[in-house]
Amino acid sequence: MKRILTIFLALFSTILLSQNTYIQCGKLIDTKKGKVHANKTIIVSKDRIIDVKNGFVTSTDSGDTTIDLTNATVMPGFIDMHVHIESEYNPQKYLNAFTLNEADLAFNSLEYAKITLMSGFTTVRDLGGSGINISLRNAIEKGKVIGPRIFTAGKAIGTTGGHADPTNGRKKSMQGDPGPKEGVINSVDDAKKAVRQRYKDGADNIKITATGGVMSIAKNGQNPQFTLEEIKSICDTAKDYGMIIAAHAHGDEGMQRAIIGGVTTIEHGTLMSESTMELMKQYGTYYVPTITAGKEVAEKAKIEGYYDELVVPKALAIGPKIQSTFKKAYAKGVKIAFGTDAGVFPHGRNAKEFGYMNEVGMPVMECLQSATITNASILGYADELGQISAGFIADIVATNDNPMDNISTLENVIFVMKNGVVYKK
Repeated sequence: MKRILTIFLALFSTILLSQNTYIQCGKLIDTKKGKVHANKTIIVSKDRIIDVKNGFVTSTDSGDTTIDLTNATVMPGFIDMHVHIESEYNPQKYLNAFTLNEADLAFNSLEYAKITLMSGFTTVRDLGGSGINISLRNAIEKGKVIGPRIFTAGKAIGTTGGHADPTNGRKKSMQGDPGPKEGVINSVDDAKKAVRQRYKDGADNIKITATGGVMSIAKNGQNPQFTLEEIKSICDTAKDYGMIIAAHAHGDEGMQRAIIGGVTTIEHGTLMSESTMELMKQYGTYYVPTITAGKEVAEKAKIEGYYDELVVPKALAIGPKIQSTFKKAYAKGVKIAFGTDAGVFPHGRNAKEFGYMNEVGMPVMECLQSATITNASILGYADELGQISAGFIADIVATNDNPMDNISTLENVIFVMKNGVVYKK
């Protein structure tokens, strides 16, 4: 009897493991070829796409599942290259640093992660937090909580008093002297140590703040804040550890140092000159615009008391310029990677970026490609993410309308599959 039960369980497990999911698609966006196909069926086994067939195919195996999206448009899950997954800006943001415990931040991050996934973003690159972002990534990978696949920088790297110095704005007795462990550097050796500390902490990539920023409690939002030698030290060390490097930058000089120093992406790029655009093309550096965040801070800065008094003039001066910079950079031929800076604005609204990119000249298909195949390539997952093709990870989303006709439909995703698991239907 025991032997029969063992055989039965083995056969039952085999049946479960062989179950496939058939997704019937009214329209299917081919991000590699830049085409929209009609009447296709995606076959998913475990966490992978095993085939894409013409027509609406139904399995003859009673154990398989069929999902009817014949009235929808199906595409790869989106990838956002710039989020802050563990937090969300509000007028109490700075006070929260003194009133919220790490556990409070962690529980808040669970909501942000779930909202992000349900919005169709199956993968994100997190560009700086307290370190909870690393634990959140791990919990999602182990299936303990729901959220997107996360590639995280852990704590961003800045300079003393610069954007990403965690003690900016505090009274002197609470400022201390943060160093490489806390993500603050002031020399070439500090730079190496900070990268190695990020690696030790479990970060996937590196983020530096090459210039001043809008949201930090500091007067200047655009001055260069690293020497070229420090940036080179960071980039060389990061590349030794297989990490890509993102550089927050608003001012032109800081951008140029970051590009020459070897960063992978420039974030925001607000005051980018034409010569810097040419430099980006020369070095193959990608531009991550974050237009949504720029528009958000410009609007919120008009609300009295919403931001600190040092933030307001920077938000009003810098925020409105990002979209026009993007327009020039795209026309110039700079490589564009999709990224939003979600967390500066509410998580879940990431897809607004598509519309902002499109309204100043980027075709819808190229917008989608920037958020799929381009970002997958930057992350080193060109053969696994960003396409609906055999062998790729089954990250699949769908919308009611065809985004080629109505780009705003991307803000209302109706179906989400990540790693072959349906999270929204």
